[in-house]
Amino acid sequence: MALHGKIVTTLELKSSAEKFYKVWRSESFHVPKHASKHIQGVDVHAGDWETAGSIRIWQYTVGGKPGVFKEEVSFDDENKIITLNGLEGDVMKIYKVYKPIWKLTPKGSGCLAELTIEYEKLHPDVPIPEIYIDLMVNLTKDIDESLSVE
Repeated sequence: MALHGKIVTTLELKSSAEKFYKVWRSESFHVPKHASKHIQGVDVHAGDWETAGSIRIWQYTVGGKPGVFKEEVSFDDENKIITLNGLEGDVMKIYKVYKPIWKLTPKGSGCLAELTIEYEKLHPDVPIPEIYIDLMVNLTKDIDESLSVE
């Protein structure tokens, strides 16, 4: 059984690619407001809210359990891609590599959001991170809903 892989899914969002990307690019401190069921808090550990390479610590809930995720963020402004490279936290106890990625493509007045998790398990018994792609999907839908009523 392979230890590494990726999960990919695509959602159609009401928000424009620019508006959704801006939340992650420079306003990620608003994510807990947009998706409080899933994200309870986020703090900058190093850097700031807007600079690639900044490190943030997220407090989240997945499967009814609280968790912490420390990541280093990178941005591809031209292609509207946000990548969170996992450094520490609960998910890193079972994955050597854990990298959630959002790629936003304009579509009409909204956009398509391709959600990807690239991962490498620490050992073969670790499950594929389906619970975390579900978290990404629900988080993305909640942010989109919140942005569409602003």
